[in-house]
Amino acid sequence: MHEPKQFALDWVAQQHKTLSDWHQVIWHYAEPAFREYKSCAWYVELLRKEGFEVEEGSGGMPTAFCATFRNGEGPVLATYGEYDAVPGNCQAAATRKMPREGLSRFAPGHTDPHSALGISALGGLLAAKAAMLEHGIQGTLKFFGEPAEKLRASKPVHAAKGYYDELDAAISFHPTYMLPLNNTTTWDTHCGIAYAYIYTFTCDEPQNWIAADKYSPIPQNHLAARAPGANDALVHFYTLNESLRRSTLPFTGLWSYNEAILTAGQATADNLPPHISQIQYLLRCDSIEQAETIAQVMDNNAAAAALATGCQWKKTWVCKSRGGLPNHVMAQATYDNLAAVGAPRWGNEAIEIAQEIQANLGLEPMEKPFLPATEELIEPQECERQLRLQMPAWQKHLTSDDYPEYTWHCPTVRLLVARPMLSAPAGYTYPDWVANALGGIRQTIDPMIQVAAKTIAATLVDLLTRPDLLAAARAEFVERTGGGIGGTHWQAPLLPKDFQAPHRYRWPEYIRTVRGEEWWIPARDDE
Repeated sequence: MHEPKQFALDWVAQQHKTLSDWHQVIWHYAEPAFREYKSCAWYVELLRKEGFEVEEGSGGMPTAFCATFRNGEGPVLATYGEYDAVPGNCQAAATRKMPREGLSRFAPGHTDPHSALGISALGGLLAAKAAMLEHGIQGTLKFFGEPAEKLRASKPVHAAKGYYDELDAAISFHPTYMLPLNNTTTWDTHCGIAYAYIYTFTCDEPQNWIAADKYSPIPQNHLAARAPGANDALVHFYTLNESLRRSTLPFTGLWSYNEAILTAGQATADNLPPHISQIQYLLRCDSIEQAETIAQVMDNNAAAAALATGCQWKKTWVCKSRGGLPNHVMAQATYDNLAAVGAPRWGNEAIEIAQEIQANLGLEPMEKPFLPATEELIEPQECERQLRLQMPAWQKHLTSDDYPEYTWHCPTVRLLVARPMLSAPAGYTYPDWVANALGGIRQTIDPMIQVAAKTIAATLVDLLTRPDLLAAARAEFVERTGGGIGGTHWQAPLLPKDFQAPHRYRWPEYIRTVRGEEWWIPARDDE
């Protein structure tokens, strides 16, 4: 191994405690999509101290940023951090089910965990930067703060506004979220299309409802037939969407959508109709054509629900995310570095913690409680073969994430490293809180951070010091896109350049009142 790469690997190892401490900060902030104020500010402050120029609020998103470190002429390489948590997953870094201190269980927590995703990428980035300065390596490093990944919201915006256009290569990292995507790199089957939008129903003219009292000086008097209003519109819309699933697309391949009600009601317990309701949908599918079909069905349903309830409707886009473009050169080079680093290993302290969790769940503690796959590598070609066994032959993509936006602007690799996962007795499934807790306990999550950061650092150093590697990755990118950006097979960003992210909507968030800071859904009396 050549000296700059070894220097970067040693840097990560030497910073083990620092990276662990940093991760604890972001994990405990646990801020949800578009509301990652503390997490974003923490990254911005640290990167500036590390000598990066930082643009805050990049792409018009208050919790996004773009950080740049330049050391002469050379390749422009990027990686990124995510830091959004998931509402309803508040879990302490403990071996029992319990929310973080002082919070409702309805507050957010890191599930994937994005906290470790971001710190792993940051560790690899700073190790590469240290190697550049130590060995006089020229080039530019970029680190993007990508908020609201659970809404697939930031990367399509950054892409549409040109932030990725000057990149020569990018590294995307994610903790393992399913097998066999574990301790490997993605080969051909990347994440697919995602559309997200908010439907708003408003009842602005209840006096014109079909059965309204035309003679009373008070249109919404207690004896009058009340206009159905916005809540009814939302319920009818939701029901129509559910009942027409089987008529939207055939049940082949992977497509799905999930919804979240952002606003409902806004009326008193009087005869006044609810004035406004909002529901957000996020759909995942295999092609833009499929996404457009689903969106058209939903638009028809929204119009029907509004007509039936005396309401108006409006659609606000949250994201339009492309499917991923492979790059075998990047995938193989990064996997080779992962193989040199080795899969994560969980030590005695981690094993004792895992056994304590099993005992607290009423299970017999296992001598080897961690899933064997977490300490094993799988070559990207073999991972691809296993993935294809569960997919129709025509299907191109599997699961969803917005990192594919990078893949259409430069050669990009998707790295996946094992997070701590427990072996289960036959027929047993662990509750969600177990994975969330393991992602916050130092002894169980730090091995993943170390492996991922080292792999990212080594790959960045390779790309900075091996012109042949970068040229080969670029040649593959040009071939797959039919000429690079703007080529015959290239997909342009799906959002317009002037798109404004809807960060001002009523996304779940922490609030500050006379009671102090708390989650917007307060704790129940029995908690």
